[in-house]
Amino acid sequence: MLQIALKDLKLFLKDIKAFILVMILPIALVTLFTLAYGGMGSSSGDSSPIAIAASDLDSTSTSISTMQKIDSLKGLKLKHMDIGSAKNRVINGSETAVLVFYKGFQDSVDKGADPPMELFFDRSQEMEVNILQQALIGNLTGILGSKNMENKVHTMIDKQYADLDESTRKMIHSQVSEGFKGNDEEFSSSPEAALKMTGLVGEEKTNWGMLQAVAGVAVMMLLFSVAGMSGTILSEREEGTLKRLLYSPIHPNSILFSKMIYAMFVAIIQLIILFIFSWLVFDLDILTNPLGLIIMIVTTAFACTSFGIFLASISQTRKQAESLSTIVILIMSAIGGSMIPTFIMPSFMQKISVASVNYWSIQGFFDIFGRNMATVKILPEAGMLLLIGGIMTGISLFRFRKHVLKVV
Repeated sequence: MLQIALKDLKLFLKDIKAFILVMILPIALVTLFTLAYGGMGSSSGDSSPIAIAASDLDSTSTSISTMQKIDSLKGLKLKHMDIGSAKNRVINGSETAVLVFYKGFQDSVDKGADPPMELFFDRSQEMEVNILQQALIGNLTGILGSKNMENKVHTMIDKQYADLDESTRKMIHSQVSEGFKGNDEEFSSSPEAALKMTGLVGEEKTNWGMLQAVAGVAVMMLLFSVAGMSGTILSEREEGTLKRLLYSPIHPNSILFSKMIYAMFVAIIQLIILFIFSWLVFDLDILTNPLGLIIMIVTTAFACTSFGIFLASISQTRKQAESLSTIVILIMSAIGGSMIPTFIMPSFMQKISVASVNYWSIQGFFDIFGRNMATVKILPEAGMLLLIGGIMTGISLFRFRKHVLKVV
């Protein structure tokens, strides 16, 4: 028994690259999740602020200063634009939300009334919007509470000391205003500012957590499936089956494409079954845009299959392919949004997430089920999946001809 165990251990250690990859996996994942979740709760400033559009229709000193104070907060970043463009960007998925200050904002604050303001948002970004709402309400309460209290003091001075001359009253008002600067937090217990919430896109009844789970897990598990299937070509090389195929009249490229066709067919079936299951069990409306769903399924399957073939083409043995695919797929799934919502990640991770298959697939499925987008609107995501798949297929063809298909 001990001899058998030692024999297996020697075989495992013989493939040094596979051994190193196995050891690297936990280190890579610990580092990745520490960076990602650290970005959510870190106060160091490394996390990316939530960027939202902003439209000031009042354009008064109070509304402008309030916008400036919100923009100066660590966790928020305002992008000023007109309300029409901002709403369109929310509908198209380019922005999460738009904060609007309406006419009469300053007048309402001066009177101590709730100022007219509204947050238009994308319901498909429910988690991010919830965090955004709490941040806005908390800070607006402090900012406007301080302003409200300041105005009340000014009014009291005007009423009780009406006999003061104008210059003296202005001097007192100036001193009072100066004393209120930088003291917003002292008035954080003021009545909560009335922030109207209006969803511009997505159905309110949609289960966003379910949609995130279905879209995220579907792509991640698909990557694991096709990586395992594409690795069979390395097994055939080790077993000698590939050599016999190369001696036949079949063109070497046909061997690779046959593996891709097989893996892609299984991938499409896997996605179809998963979405039918989600429809029957979780009430996911897969008939909201059948054509768009078919396009996303096919392009996702193609990109995942190409990625699996690519991993096999850069590996020398089946063990290396298995270890490498585990590391790369888990990391790509994490940064691409399958495991961790991208908005809580540090900014550098959000930037590199667009290089993953997961990111574009999840965005496409969210556009279909969450935003109810027309087919033409999901073509950019489908196009990016085709581009990623095409690049990896081209690299794989070169690598297979140069290395994998060599017959010694």
